[in-house]
Amino acid sequence: MDFTKAIAAGAVFGLAAAGIASAQDADVGAGLYADYCAACHGASGKGDGDMANLMTVPSPNLTLLSQGNDGEFPMLKVIHVIDGRTGVRAHGGAMPVFGRVFASTEPGPNNPYGSVLEVRGRVLSLAMYLESIQQ
Repeated sequence: MDFTKAIAAGAVFGLAAAGIASAQDADVGAGLYADYCAACHGASGKGDGDMANLMTVPSPNLTLLSQGNDGEFPMLKVIHVIDGRTGVRAHGGAMPVFGRVFASTEPGPNNPYGSVLEVRGRVLSLAMYLESIQQ
């Protein structure tokens, strides 16, 4: 098992111990993708969403991430793009433009989206979905 898959597996195991592992799966990620990503990246992830023609930077084909990385899905890089650690110019800086949905750290009145574990579960689920649609 490579390093990034070991990290992902460890995250799932850690979340399972916390009793919320059912949130980390590609099916959950598919729903998150439909809600937050498909408008630009397209329902199939090929960069042909309804908003793609309005963007000044082309929306990438997310089904080719493995192909562009010597056949290996770049899990850690994808996680860093989703949670904002790696800024994406098309999104005005940190990815995504959905604020704390994928970047929350602590629950409270200024953070209605939940705890860091819930957010990491969302990010991991979305990344797992993207891995599942690779060509």
